[in-house]
Amino acid sequence: MRRHLALFTTATRYTLTEHLRNRFAMVLVAVFIPLWTMLAYLVMPDSPARMRLRATGEVLAPRGNEITELSGALNAVTLITGFMMFAATFAGHDFDRRLAMAGYPRAHLVLAKVAALALASAAVSAYATVITWLIWTPRQPFLLAVALFSAALTYGVLGVGFGAVMRREVEGMFAILMTSIIDLGLQNPITSSGSESPVTRFLPSYGAMQTSTAAGFSTADVPGQIAMQLCWFAGAGLIALLAFHRRTRNALPPAARPLVPRPHRTSSDETDQTDETANAGTTAAG
Repeated sequence: MRRHLALFTTATRYTLTEHLRNRFAMVLVAVFIPLWTMLAYLVMPDSPARMRLRATGEVLAPRGNEITELSGALNAVTLITGFMMFAATFAGHDFDRRLAMAGYPRAHLVLAKVAALALASAAVSAYATVITWLIWTPRQPFLLAVALFSAALTYGVLGVGFGAVMRREVEGMFAILMTSIIDLGLQNPITSSGSESPVTRFLPSYGAMQTSTAAGFSTADVPGQIAMQLCWFAGAGLIALLAFHRRTRNALPPAARPLVPRPHRTSSDETDQTDETANAGTTAAG
C-alpha cells in the first residue's frame, strides 16, 4: 500500500510541477478570467432579457450583462483548463511513455493526472466564482462554483485526450478552441433563449450552463444537470484514458523488450532457501 501511495504521490508531484512551470497558463488564470468577465459585464446592456431555464421550466428575466458575464466565466474556465491539461499532456507524453515502458504503473500516471486536474479545476473555478461575486451577486454562489468546476473537469479530460492524440501542438489548441466556441456559442442564453433544439442537450457543457444559470438567477436545485455534466466528464475521461493507454503502449515485440531484473535476494532469503532445500533432501532420503 505504501509503495502504491509513493508512486502516486511522485507522479502527482511531477504533474503539478509541469503545470506550475506553464507560466503562460498562470498569466491566463490571473489576467484573462477577470478581464474577460469584467468586459462582458461592462460592455453588454443591463436591460432584462426574458429566457426560459430548461432545467426547471422557470421563466427568468436576468440582466443582459449579468448573464453574459456568467457565460464568459464558463468560457474562460473551460478554455484555460483545457489548455493547461493539453499542454501538460502534449509536452510530457514522451516522458510518460518512457516511464510506462520502464515499468511505472500506468494507473498511477492516470490517477496523478486526474488529481492534478481536480486541483487545477478547483482553483480556477473558485477564482472565477470570486471574480463573479465581486462584479455582481449570484443567488447561489456555491452552486455556481460547482457548475464551473464540473465544466472545467470535462474540458480538462478533453485536453488530455487531445494531447494524447494530436501530433502537433497547434492542432490541439485549435481543437479545444473550436469545441468551446461551438459548445458555448450554440447555447448562449441571449441568442438561444427561444430555441428548443434537442441538439444543445448533447453539448459538452450543457449541464454546466443550465446549472450556472440556475445558480445566478434562481433558487432551484438542479442535481440532474450536475449529474449530466459529470456523465460528460466520465465519458470524455474514458476516451482520454484509452488514448493515453495507446500513446504510452510498448510497441516493441515481446522478444525485444528488456527483461525486468529479478529482485535481489537478501541473506535471510538465501538462508530460508537453504533450509528448505535441506529439508526437502532429508524427506527424499527418508
